Amino acid sequence: MAEEKTTGMGSRGLSTIRMDLKERIRRSPTPPTQGEELLAASPAGPRGGRKGRAVVLPLSAAALVACAVVLLLLAGGSAARKGQFVGADPTVLPSRGGGVGDLHLSQSKSNDGENVTIASSEVVNDKLLGGLLTTGFDEQSCLSRYQSVLYRKASSHFPSAYLLERLREHEALQKKCGPHTESYKKAIEQLKAGQGAKVMECNYLVWVAYSGLGNRILTMASAFLYAILTRRVLLVDSDKGTADLFCEPFPETSWLLPPKFPIKQFKNFSNGSPESYGNMLKNKAIRSNPAFLYLHMAHDYSDYDKLFFCEDNQQYLRNIPWLILKSDNYFVPSLFLIPAYQEELTRLFPQRDSVFHHLGRYLFHPSNVVWGMVTRYYDSYLARADERLGIQIRVFDPEPGPFQHVLDQVLACTLKENLLPAINSKQPIVSTRHSRLKSVLITSLNSGYYEKIRSMYWEHPTTNGEMISFHQPSHEEHQNSDKKMHNMKAWAEIYLLSLSDVMVTSAWSTFGYVAQGLSGLRPWLLFKPENRIAPDPPCRQVLSMEPCFHAPPFYDCKAKRGADTGKFVPYVSHCEDMSWGLKLVDQSEW
Repeated sequence: MAEEKTTGMGSRGLSTIRMDLKERIRRSPTPPTQGEELLAASPAGPRGGRKGRAVVLPLSAAALVACAVVLLLLAGGSAARKGQFVGADPTVLPSRGGGVGDLHLSQSKSNDGENVTIASSEVVNDKLLGGLLTTGFDEQSCLSRYQSVLYRKASSHFPSAYLLERLREHEALQKKCGPHTESYKKAIEQLKAGQGAKVMECNYLVWVAYSGLGNRILTMASAFLYAILTRRVLLVDSDKGTADLFCEPFPETSWLLPPKFPIKQFKNFSNGSPESYGNMLKNKAIRSNPAFLYLHMAHDYSDYDKLFFCEDNQQYLRNIPWLILKSDNYFVPSLFLIPAYQEELTRLFPQRDSVFHHLGRYLFHPSNVVWGMVTRYYDSYLARADERLGIQIRVFDPEPGPFQHVLDQVLACTLKENLLPAINSKQPIVSTRHSRLKSVLITSLNSGYYEKIRSMYWEHPTTNGEMISFHQPSHEEHQNSDKKMHNMKAWAEIYLLSLSDVMVTSAWSTFGYVAQGLSGLRPWLLFKPENRIAPDPPCRQVLSMEPCFHAPPFYDCKAKRGADTGKFVPYVSHCEDMSWGLKLVDQSEW
């Protein structure tokens, strides 16, 4: 990470100015309109000069200086976290893109020649993420929504103007048709009526909570994109603690399905349910106007269920007021293969490998409880680092481990790709006080890998003098997806992992997929070991940050025969970690 040294001012004075700027950002409201900015700026006076001495400037110049400073302080940022630079070198500030919050100070000289540190245009973070987020929320009810920008580097992937337009339209739809509105009440009455239902102004997609946390996040994002494409209101099942994990994503409404939903058994629908669209196709029992249909999109879905991805079937589904979806797959890549949606998807995502990156940052904001877990850990262990390396270790083995071959693979990958420095086992090199610090966050159900790697770097110095610290927030030993605190810890660790500067993830892991998508990074992927032997090569950098669709259909809807759907279009390719899976890639990065 690049550093910028400051001169001409003591560390105490600089620290005071830095905290003052953070406090101003913390207190700043939602970015004002242009007229409000001018009103706020008008009474301000010039800055600079020693105490007790007046700074005389022409009126026009003074006004310009005052306006510039006040505008910079008001333009963004909310609730900057405390302790962001605790224990850090007070003479060093991170430069743009090089550290948490991109806080950047520049120096100028006052009329008497004294160095004065003022806020540059980079001090104010875009808390709305380039327009991805919107205003209209009670900020205290969801601190992470606008504070996350202070922990994460600015994304190099920009949402399209059309995506922003469609998000605002969808927010209006959710508000108009969401729970407890008159439109929702009418739609519920229609649903209760059953047969003979007609398409109304508001149509709905109900997402059913299913599988582990990583899978649930990926399927919610998939369902949300499908809701945007089909202009449906997205309502999510509150089972498995959805409200305890995530903030409401839409302003002035709720995305949580009310508890008195009339279809009582919907959580128990499966691939054998007669209500499923696939079974209706199989049994030739399609009705012209059912009140609802169940879409079974989980890993065990049938060939008939997979016909969901054919355009003819999509035309039929448009006329169904209520769709109930259960999935454990990120099925976005196959949406890009449906001709009716291709033009719209291209406008929404010109950079095709940024779908989850944008939708994930829009939808998934940690609840205040989870955000507290994230920020306390980050501030305590990761904030002072010059670089943060995230290593996610997921082992798909019936035995708990740790396994030597997995440890060997992790070390082979991180050393070969220069993600970690080598150790010097012969000479007791002592690093200087000003050595570069790298913090390594390890997430794993098992603590054994963390303990062994940490011991190796504690007992031996690095060959380049770099200081390495290792941290593992938890080690639950087993996945317990039905337990509230387990899910909260998992979500906090996914988010912490996504704040890394460089990332290593494990094959097949949806936990890693979510972290890489939120981060905007292309991680180094640890290949899945076979027969408990470390693969060679141990890892590779993935083609895109997009998650992998583990169970795509292999069917040509036009030809009505089996086909390799990974060869239909250049931007849908097979996954690095699962040869039969599909993922979105951006051709410009090849």
